Amino acid sequence: MVLRSTEHEPFYIRIKDRWCYIDEDVLKAHPGGSAITTYRNMEATDVFKAFHNGCPEAHNWLTKLSQECPTQNPSLPEDEACPRNDINLGDFNFSEEKLTDINKSFDMLRMRVHGQGLMRASALFYIRKVLEPIFMILFAFRLQYRGCYHTSAILMGVAWQQLGWLIHEFSHHQVFNKHAYNDLMGYFVGDFLQGFSVSGWKEQHNVHHAATNVVGRDGDLDLVPFYATVAENLEQYSHDSWIMTFFRWQHIHWPFMLPFLRLSWLLQSIIFVIQMPFNFYDYNRKTAVYEQVSLSLHWMWAIAQLYYLPDWTTRISFFLVSNLVGGFLLSHVVTFNHYSVQKYTVNSNIMSCFPCLQILTTRNMKPNMFIDWLWGGLNYQIEHHLFPTMPRHNLNTVMPLVKQFCEENGLPYMVDDYFTGFSLGVEQFKNVASVATKLSTKCE
Repeated sequence: MVLRSTEHEPFYIRIKDRWCYIDEDVLKAHPGGSAITTYRNMEATDVFKAFHNGCPEAHNWLTKLSQECPTQNPSLPEDEACPRNDINLGDFNFSEEKLTDINKSFDMLRMRVHGQGLMRASALFYIRKVLEPIFMILFAFRLQYRGCYHTSAILMGVAWQQLGWLIHEFSHHQVFNKHAYNDLMGYFVGDFLQGFSVSGWKEQHNVHHAATNVVGRDGDLDLVPFYATVAENLEQYSHDSWIMTFFRWQHIHWPFMLPFLRLSWLLQSIIFVIQMPFNFYDYNRKTAVYEQVSLSLHWMWAIAQLYYLPDWTTRISFFLVSNLVGGFLLSHVVTFNHYSVQKYTVNSNIMSCFPCLQILTTRNMKPNMFIDWLWGGLNYQIEHHLFPTMPRHNLNTVMPLVKQFCEENGLPYMVDDYFTGFSLGVEQFKNVASVATKLSTKCE
């Protein structure tokens, strides 16, 4: 979801042995938006390294911030309360000594990965990946001209899915060393070709990476009032409400709602871009015009494409088929990796171990050549979460190193076929549905 509320109250954050005070002015100036708020009053050195690999601007920003905010050992507020119901919540009880060893081991792995050049992108690879969906769209235009309307619509859906992986990669700054170049390509493949807001995507996705599957921090877990990912969500509604009835059957209707994901993101992108000139963060206000122009151009050519169809029945069916196919292909990838595993509370000490958080909250899809292409490399989700700025084409290469790291540190490496992972995700929703059923039947 790109539309979400965030807290703007001042807080501390610990990076490289220094506690920095983040007030409203500092928060507004943060180019990464609200991702920084996920580690309020916590240690965030490892997540800073993961997000800002090889970025001198970020390190200069941190240096200046540390000089202006030299506070040591601040008086921090008490930990947030845990949810009372432990359904779908994992138990993490590693000792501090164990966490220190794992963090040191991961630092060594990170240096090894950098030393092997696995963080450098191949220009030829990304030229090909950008051209692929462009030629798909052009071929879809040709099919439409020849009267093959539904075949054209299906191909448009596949192109939009493939463009989704590109907006993901450019917005993670995987391709260019300069963030501005990644952003410009993001406007092209995201706003113009895909219809998705780059800044809206970052606002949601960076938070997800910083606090993956952490209740109250990861916005991807906040699906209410449509779905409840943990039992705590049920406490927001009376037990005899119609929403509670909806939750009782969420594991049944969940798979049927997934194709509508693209339509949801299109609508949210429009709303986000319209509101960008008034956004809390300076960067979003400064770049608003780029996204407004790019997104407007997208809808101009998308509406023109529909206009040249023969009648309204064909236009409506073309729009629905293309967007539902694109949504289906997107959603069955982005929901596989995290909804199928357990969640954690914000005061769990897993937040102090970046590799543990990413590995225990992520499931990989078994790779092969076709899946690598269709899933855009996100079948290597564990590797991507450990190294979010690593180019897609290197994820397969780093996989054996990550498996070795997990084995040496007693961490699971979860990888399954599609149907196993998807059924485990449905099971997670069913667990909460069972609680909703018990609560609502008491009121009958």
